[in-house]
Amino acid sequence: MEWILQPWPWYVTGPLIGLMVPALLLFAGKNFGISSSFRDIGAMCSPRTKISYLQYDWRTKMWRLALVVGVIIGGFLGNHLLSAEPVPFLPEAYYSWRGVLLLGIGGIFVGFGTRYADGCTSGHSIMGLSSLQWPSLIATISFFIGGLLMTWIIFPLLV
Repeated sequence: MEWILQPWPWYVTGPLIGLMVPALLLFAGKNFGISSSFRDIGAMCSPRTKISYLQYDWRTKMWRLALVVGVIIGGFLGNHLLSAEPVPFLPEAYYSWRGVLLLGIGGIFVGFGTRYADGCTSGHSIMGLSSLQWPSLIATISFFIGGLLMTWIIFPLLV
């Protein structure tokens, strides 16, 4: 049981994540991605909308909502039951009005970027790159550049 409580090396977890792509394609005929589930939730919550983006049968995409719920439950169980030291949900600095404001602004930027890039990091970087899609390579490079800029330039100015 000790081996499961320790962080696994990249050469184990990387191939496991990578094998998820062909498994989803071969066994379910589905593409992996999380951000499209927000569209499903929007369509579910507004069934009589006039917004064409939300006018479709979300019931055919219920598997994506199950995937999101599974990711949340799996993350909680992994953190609290399968970890030698559980990681806090958020760093202490975010439990303030300033932290909530930063999280809100960051969420808006992430949501806009995800929609603008037509997918999230998991969809582009895992699914798109493994299926050799050129736009996913551009998106993944942009994600990394944006992350580096935020981590090393913008965030230090905000803190």
